[in-house]
Amino acid sequence: MLSRHLGRLSLCSALDNEQRGDCMEVDAAGIVSGAPSIQLSGIMAGTRTRTDSNSHRNSVGARIRSQRLQQGISQCGLAQRANVNQGYLSSIERGDRNPRPDTLRAIAVALGVPESVLLGDGDGHDAPQQLDTRGLPLFGTIPNGAPTDTQEQLEIFPVLRHLWRPDRYCLRCEFDSMEPTLKRGDIILVDYRPGVDPEFVQGRICACLVDGRSTLKRVSVELQTRQRVVILRGDNPATPPMLIDDSREFAIQGVAVCLVSREL
Repeated sequence: MLSRHLGRLSLCSALDNEQRGDCMEVDAAGIVSGAPSIQLSGIMAGTRTRTDSNSHRNSVGARIRSQRLQQGISQCGLAQRANVNQGYLSSIERGDRNPRPDTLRAIAVALGVPESVLLGDGDGHDAPQQLDTRGLPLFGTIPNGAPTDTQEQLEIFPVLRHLWRPDRYCLRCEFDSMEPTLKRGDIILVDYRPGVDPEFVQGRICACLVDGRSTLKRVSVELQTRQRVVILRGDNPATPPMLIDDSREFAIQGVAVCLVSREL
């Protein structure tokens, strides 16, 4: 399950002067004669600032940020859940950009709220909405072969349609080697890419088979004594790196795409 996760400006002094019949002139710099030290440019700028501020508080980005903070989710965490770039998400929350429909849908799912909540649509915005999803096989261990060819999966897990691919599957993490990035029980989306060259997935979290045993690690390639060596590293500092040399059976079965579910 996915977690469930806007001015009024008073110009009294100026208006009083006008009502008393005082003559006021505005020079090119915006200085009002007869009303000491009042600058119209500053007043109007303040009006625009408050208007812009109110507008932002009513924006989609502000609602996304509010929902995220209410649920105690970091911006980075929400970006990972929704499979969007954190910089893009930040610009949405600031009100600099509006999310595309598919991005809004992904963020809504990641927050566990209907899209209408983020759009602020009327009194019925809390009404349940049917999400556009498709099912993928869910595995508890890394499959030894194409996910469509194995009979190991016992569940089908729904993912957003824009994330669905026929060569993808979902994997429930049973390891602690990738904490705090990935925790036990997390469900991630994996691209099935058997035999991919490790150099093409440098720094990516990959589902690997080492001597017949499955492991989820970041893949790196280094040169040691003029030989290319594959090193598997976990994000958990307590997990020692795993050196892969010619004596070991090693294969990359898939590449992690994004986090699709985390129980809070």
